[in-house]
Amino acid sequence: MASVTTRPPDDPLPSARTSAPPAPETNQTENAVPITRVALDAGTAAHSPVIVRIEPPHGWFDLRLRELWAYRELLYFFIWRDVKVRYKQTVIGVAWVVIQPLLTMGVFTLFFGRLAKLPSDGLPYPVFYFSALVPWTYFATALQSCTNVVVENQRVITKVYFPRLVLPISPVLAGLVDFAIGFTVLLAVVAFYGLRPTPAFLWLPAFLLLALLTALGVGLWMSALNALYRDVRYIVPFLLQFWMFASPVVYPSSLVPQRYRWLYGLNPMAGVIEGFRWSLTGHGQRPGPQLAVSAAAVIVILLGGLLFFQRMEGAIADRV
Repeated sequence: MASVTTRPPDDPLPSARTSAPPAPETNQTENAVPITRVALDAGTAAHSPVIVRIEPPHGWFDLRLRELWAYRELLYFFIWRDVKVRYKQTVIGVAWVVIQPLLTMGVFTLFFGRLAKLPSDGLPYPVFYFSALVPWTYFATALQSCTNVVVENQRVITKVYFPRLVLPISPVLAGLVDFAIGFTVLLAVVAFYGLRPTPAFLWLPAFLLLALLTALGVGLWMSALNALYRDVRYIVPFLLQFWMFASPVVYPSSLVPQRYRWLYGLNPMAGVIEGFRWSLTGHGQRPGPQLAVSAAAVIVILLGGLLFFQRMEGAIADRV
């Protein structure tokens, strides 16, 4: 346990505190997590130091989510910084959000659609692929940013205290800006092909939330591991490439045999992509056992990521 002592701003002169014991030296430990403030009554506030105690967490399930809420303004500034820095000094700026999935859609339409003749659940190939690429691009970008966020902010971590959980959360939420831009283009593509929204559209926020929690859960694991072992960042691009082809991005999940659907649902992005495509177009797999398995997998990954990140927090501060 460490203590940080400060003089209240209304303390007139140091001489007025001659009877007070000398203030202990500042000593902040990187293992510290929660902050406990000692309240002072009005009569002694002017002549007593304000003591801030920083203590490590107690137990595996001491996540201190209330403290995270207290630092919500810091989280907002981290998100705003990520959005500003991402496209600073770029020629076409946020247009990269649209160009990347559009070019990928063109390649998939040509090779997997026109040449390979893969089924598309009755949808035009551009709509089929683009409706999967928008949530997948959000997930992949958020996961890559989340993996590197602790190492990129190592100077901040070693100099000032704040809930470290703010770091992996900020790129996941910042990615929603890119998602909103890509989703707007997707709506235009869907309207161009004459597809009208159905009541299934109301499910769309749920599938977006599922994608967000998946990116956060996996990102918590990867950000902590990358701080401990720097070669993790080289594994993530390969993992994402493999993960994309293990998800129904270029093919419908109806190609998977029925007896293996539950196993296929262990891939959280399988439920996200199929559900996103279905809620937007009304075609494809409706929510069912596969989605339930995907949701359960997301909960396990997220809770495991929170516990692992919290337990590794002290070691992370010493290793970055």
